[in-house]
Amino acid sequence: MDVSTREQWMTIVEETIVAQPRVGQQVLSMVKGLSDITDGFSVDQMQHALQTATRAERDGADEEVIVASLLHDVGKLISVPNHPKIAAEILKPYVRHEVYCMVSYHQDFQGRYYYEYLGMDPNLREQHVGEPWYQLAEQFADHWDQKAFDPTYDAEPLEHFEPMVLRVFANAKSL
Repeated sequence: MDVSTREQWMTIVEETIVAQPRVGQQVLSMVKGLSDITDGFSVDQMQHALQTATRAERDGADEEVIVASLLHDVGKLISVPNHPKIAAEILKPYVRHEVYCMVSYHQDFQGRYYYEYLGMDPNLREQHVGEPWYQLAEQFADHWDQKAFDPTYDAEPLEHFEPMVLRVFANAKSL
C-alpha cells in the first residue's frame, strides 16, 4: 500500500462498487446458515429470523428495520455472546443509526425476559432510556424478537426478503 498510486486506488474503488451486489448475496447466505443453529430453542435461528422480520413487516416497519430484523442474530454464526455487536457492525454502513443501535443493544432489551434466570440484571434496557432509538429497540424486542420462536407461526420465506436485503446492501451510507 505504501507504493500505491491514486490511479490504482481509483481502480480498486471502481471494482469494489461493481462488486457491491456480492455483499447482499453473502448476507443472504449467512441467514441460510442460521438454519443449522437451534441451541435448545423451539425453532432454528433462520426460522427465528424469518419470524422476526415478518412480524416487523406486518407491523409496518420500514425496509431497513425489516432487513435488520432478519439479520439481528447472524452474529451467532461466529459468537453467541457477542452476536448483537457482530450483526450491528455488518449492518452499520447500510442503515441509519437508530436501526444500528436497535440491533447492537437488542440483548439488553431481551434480558427482561430471561436474565433473572441467569443471575443477571433483567432491567439492562433502562440504561438506554432517553436514547433516540430506545422506542424502536423496545418495539423490536417486545413485539417482534421475543415472540419469534413459535413453531406454528406463518412467516414469510427468505425469498420474500431477498429483494429488500439486496436493496439495503446495494449502497453503503457510510464507511
